Amino acid sequence: MNWSRKMINPVMDKEFRLRMRSPRSMLSVLFYVLALGAIAMGFIYIFLYLGQGNSQRFDPTRSQLMFYVLSFAQLVLIAFMAPALTAGVISSEREKQTLSMLLTTQQSSATIVISKLVSSLSFMTLIILSTLPIYSIVFLYGGISPKQLVSVFLFYLFVMLLLGALGVMFSTIFKKTIVAIIVTYGTGLVIFLVTGLMYLFFLGIEQQNMYGSGTTVTQTHSWVGYLLGLNPAGAMVSIFEPSFSKEAFLVQGGTLNSKPPIQLWLEFVLVYSVVIVISLWIAIRRIRPVRRGKLFGKRKASTPIPDAGA
Repeated sequence: MNWSRKMINPVMDKEFRLRMRSPRSMLSVLFYVLALGAIAMGFIYIFLYLGQGNSQRFDPTRSQLMFYVLSFAQLVLIAFMAPALTAGVISSEREKQTLSMLLTTQQSSATIVISKLVSSLSFMTLIILSTLPIYSIVFLYGGISPKQLVSVFLFYLFVMLLLGALGVMFSTIFKKTIVAIIVTYGTGLVIFLVTGLMYLFFLGIEQQNMYGSGTTVTQTHSWVGYLLGLNPAGAMVSIFEPSFSKEAFLVQGGTLNSKPPIQLWLEFVLVYSVVIVISLWIAIRRIRPVRRGKLFGKRKASTPIPDAGA
């Protein structure tokens, strides 16, 4: 039994061949690895040769800091690349007038949408995995556990799935690829930037109310941490440092073992899992508007045919 034919449908097979075998894909992987490698080498040069004088020893705390820098740099690169890979998968088919041919095949709407999403994200996954040799530099100096590395890469996959689902949804809603890409980038900007700015804004207000009024604080935590839980950067920091969630919620009073209402990364996964499911559901419903056709068919069938002799 050929399992590859059962797992990979014709739509996914075509997308894999077109996306993985093009020279542009090879160059994309090359320049991505070079960009991240330049960041790692620049960090080592600054802290090893310029920041520590004659000392040639690389402190494990510096290694941990380098891991954080690489992780945030890769998160930013994912935010830029994932929408560009997914926001035009359906609208480009419509612009090339091949979407109607694709819809006449035996593939269901869900199969088409999922295949387009998986093929796009698989290329992004390949790029992420190609950066593993760069992360191996961190293990040379210590300070990072393999569990943290695996957790960060799983978080990358979830962020890619989130941006990819939004991109596919907007690609089915808007007819023009450029419009779908712009709206996807705008939504990503809200997720990555606006949520963080809102957290900082309301954090300042909350701290002023807590510590500036001079009254006794009765609550153990503040609600502002929920805003940071919607931000990918805040969620990723909570993976590195579990105590960061406690600081984000301004947990105070009680004992030293007082815990935040929820870990930031867990809130991020729960909330945006719902967003992913809704986005994919909308994309599946919009790619093949069956109900409109049925509705018009019913109206036409119910309209009485005028008598030719009348």
